[in-house]
Amino acid sequence: MDFGEALAALNAGRRVTRTGWNGADMWVAHQAGYPDGIAINANTAQATGIPEGTVCRFRPYLMMFTAQGDFVPWVISQSDALAQDWEVAA
Repeated sequence: MDFGEALAALNAGRRVTRTGWNGADMWVAHQAGYPDGIAINANTAQATGIPEGTVCRFRPYLMMFTAQGDFVPWVISQSDALAQDWEVAA
């Protein structure tokens, strides 16, 4: 499927992946964010200068589960946007 179809799957709560990615078990998910706010932790406080425990709202974003087994916010690349090998992840 193309990325338009993958985005529809993400918005429906599914995880998506590309067969063309080199890393094993990598996938992307839609993180709903925290529209009502969440207290920021020490790492976020240190990065932003906002006091720990301050309630901040976070907008929705896409996040990737990496081949190393951790998460990172994800922004689509041009090659990913034009790829035709997207599929719903298991």
